Amino acid sequence: MKGSVFDIVVIGGGMAGVSAAAELAGHARVLLIETESQPGYHATGRSAAILAQTYGSGPVRDLTAASARFFDTPPDGFVDVPLLSPRGLMLIARDDQLDGLRAMHAELSVSGYLSLIDAAEVEDRAPILRKGYAAGGIFNPHAQDIDVHGLLQGYLRLFRARGGEVTTKAEVTGLTRDGNTWTITTGTDTYQAGTIVNAAGAWADQVADRAGVQPIGLAPLRRSALTFSPPDGIDSDALPMMVDAEEQFYLKPETGKLLASPANEDPSAPCDSQPDEMDIAIAIDRVLTAFDLDVRRIEAKWAGLRTFAPDRAPVCGYDPQAEGFFWLAGQGGYGIQTAPALARLTAHLITGAAPDPDFLATGLAIDTLSPARFHRAAAK
Repeated sequence: MKGSVFDIVVIGGGMAGVSAAAELAGHARVLLIETESQPGYHATGRSAAILAQTYGSGPVRDLTAASARFFDTPPDGFVDVPLLSPRGLMLIARDDQLDGLRAMHAELSVSGYLSLIDAAEVEDRAPILRKGYAAGGIFNPHAQDIDVHGLLQGYLRLFRARGGEVTTKAEVTGLTRDGNTWTITTGTDTYQAGTIVNAAGAWADQVADRAGVQPIGLAPLRRSALTFSPPDGIDSDALPMMVDAEEQFYLKPETGKLLASPANEDPSAPCDSQPDEMDIAIAIDRVLTAFDLDVRRIEAKWAGLRTFAPDRAPVCGYDPQAEGFFWLAGQGGYGIQTAPALARLTAHLITGAAPDPDFLATGLAIDTLSPARFHRAAAK
């Protein structure tokens, strides 16, 4: 593939890059470049993804709403099994957290997804909860698990079917612009394209710096997690995802196990993130405080980076000071549930493809996601 010329080169083979590449390949010749040996190795492959309609900031909630139809009815041949499965999500509040819980419900209840529930119903839905721990909760029966692997593989299948090309084990070491063309260097190989899509996740600011483009100020934040076996006689798959009202922990069924996290956000350099033993210990302590469980053996533990823009909203759009340089970054912990909408928005902005009617229906202004917002803020 040395010396190949493409219309668009997408840098980064996580969910954002793969989904965008698949949508773009329907309109242009596209190359996807991934540093690791396979797509989805970092944040995508370590996500405990759930389609939670009221999760995140306003722009994230709109993008989630715009992605819902795709999850329900993906394109023919995209995947052999449903992308979504019932789960439910419950926020759990102690007595000292009730005021905050009620304020949250008042803010988000207009969505129609949430119900305020009392302590008895919380305990009924979570029989592993310690008696008397919860004073109330919020329940979202519409939240669903997302098959992350199925989604990623479906997009890769769609990308290749549309003529897209993938190169792995290829770190981008050089990016230069000459006239209307970007030259992308990876080791001994070079590629050319009129547009590059920076979907490099935690490394997106580094990619920008190599291209001579002003970084946004992205913040990679480490989150650790572990899995362990549920108590005998407990069907973990029947439980909802359970989240502390102040997001100090969460506990989620995961393929017959229980997945726990302290919901930490520890600043990190871009890296192959590894779990911190203190984070794991904190997760166990918080879960055992709230739930009548015994973590006898940790089945697995890992960490992933959730990368946020300064305002914690995704970034999707052309850089205002670098021709042909498109940002698709800063999805934070919401990259899986917003991927379909952001991928179609990317295709619309780059190729002029028809706008996604589901995106338009949300009323979200495209400028809300543009990287130009950071340049305007810096100029003030």
